[in-house]
Amino acid sequence: MDRDYAEPLDVPALAREALMSPGHFSRSFRAAFGGTPYNYLMTRRIERAKALLRRGDLTVTEVCFAVGCTSLGSFSSRFTRLVGESPSSYRARSHDHGAAIPACMVKIHTRPVRNGEAGAAARP
Repeated sequence: MDRDYAEPLDVPALAREALMSPGHFSRSFRAAFGGTPYNYLMTRRIERAKALLRRGDLTVTEVCFAVGCTSLGSFSSRFTRLVGESPSSYRARSHDHGAAIPACMVKIHTRPVRNGEAGAAARP
């Protein structure tokens, strides 16, 4: 999922790869990662979308499709729920403050918050 986040992934296909039933795969995934496969996949997609939007050379629609989402409305609402602002607002604001920070640290501090906790999360 981390590598193929832009591909159309679904639980039955993932379960077949893992040689499990879809139900067992979903339960095992939740136990291991603390959420559903869909939420994990969308978090990876939003994480990559943030990086593409910070570059500023792609439109929100182009970013939506580049990360594997098929609906701009669903992408925008999920992005807003996880990040706390719309993709357009995120793209429009300056991101220069992180230019001197190593990419590995930027990734830690810009990781989307899962389960819609963007407004309630306390960032370090």
